[in-house]
Amino acid sequence: MRRKVNIKHEIRPDATYASVKLGKFINYIMESGKKNVARSIVDDCMKQIKEKAKVENPLELFETALKNTAPAMEVRSRRVGGANYQVPREVRPERKQSLSMKWIVEAARSKKGKPIAEKLADEIIAASKNEGEAVKKRENVHKMAEANKAFAHFAW
Repeated sequence: MRRKVNIKHEIRPDATYASVKLGKFINYIMESGKKNVARSIVDDCMKQIKEKAKVENPLELFETALKNTAPAMEVRSRRVGGANYQVPREVRPERKQSLSMKWIVEAARSKKGKPIAEKLADEIIAASKNEGEAVKKRENVHKMAEANKAFAHFAW
């Protein structure tokens, strides 16, 4: 029996920057359906990026951060003959974007002591310079894929 086809919902672009990626990022920050709170957090974050990094367009820095944290390869578990193998696979473009957003938000939430907008701004600036927790996470995923290259022939 075939699996149900996943319906892709249309994501509205962000009102301030007219960016669909930023609109999706707001959805990742949102908790308990409080979208206005998430919007204000992202707006504060973008203002702080503008101040701290001294850039005209913080959206470009955000896009660079997403590009730097997006993984090219990941490992997927595959059961063959009673044993589980970590099989390296290439990552689809939509999943690259969602993983990088997820990792940036997780990295910002894991820090303590500052408001979330400030932590997000710091993480995005760090990721745009190829440093920070989200970039470390991508490096770890790449290392795992590299280490398990021997099982690439199990890819499906």
